[in-house]
Amino acid sequence: MANKLIIGNWKMNPATLKEAKATLAGIKKELKTLRRTKIIICPPMVYLGELKKVARGGMISLGAQDVHEQDQGPYTGGVSAFMVRDLGVMTTIIGHSERRAAGDTDISINLKITRALSAGLAVILCVGETERDNRGEYLSVLQDQLTKDLNNLPSVAATRLIVAYEPVWAIGRAASGVETPDGFLHNKIFIRKTLAGLLGRKKAVAIPVLYGGSVNALNAADFLMAGQADGLLVGRDSLNPKNFATIVKLAEKA
Repeated sequence: MANKLIIGNWKMNPATLKEAKATLAGIKKELKTLRRTKIIICPPMVYLGELKKVARGGMISLGAQDVHEQDQGPYTGGVSAFMVRDLGVMTTIIGHSERRAAGDTDISINLKITRALSAGLAVILCVGETERDNRGEYLSVLQDQLTKDLNNLPSVAATRLIVAYEPVWAIGRAASGVETPDGFLHNKIFIRKTLAGLLGRKKAVAIPVLYGGSVNALNAADFLMAGQADGLLVGRDSLNPKNFATIVKLAEKA
């Protein structure tokens, strides 16, 4: 059984550093011993420095939620991949559906991935369609995203790349449907085939493909087992130490 990867994306939560410390400490307490599962928590950028102190000595790594497409310069509010690395944080999410909705394009995502890899970071690339059709035409969206996002990357890219599939139509209160483990498995196979075409089969099979569509403690096992997910990208439930620990413990058994 391959080791699983569970990523917690806190988004713009919680409201205070005190709450962030308490949440991470709670997760750390719930997960004192892990043998097979890797955990990465991606809190708001402003909390990373202080949360590294809380995570120290445990089984949890920290990641960023995004990086800028440039290394430095007149980009108000921007945080570069090199700045993230300077904090001792070695992973970042790029291309999350909420960032795409806010204006990120495949061109800017490709630049961000390039900068992140240059800085020595591992990249969690999020891809996913906004609508699902019965004819399978949505697969061209996934292929297009992967092809453009991973265009002209250095050969080292495959060794530090994680792909998270997030069907936008199945996420949050505006969800128009629910993804199934079988549906995810079908898309995981398609993503792997696309990666093989872009990077070569040997490299593609080593890239973890995670599921990230409204994951919770109730459906996690199904996606890990029946869906054969290599891990999960968890949103809301990653802010609840007990729920997140339940998901991680399910991954330990998968």
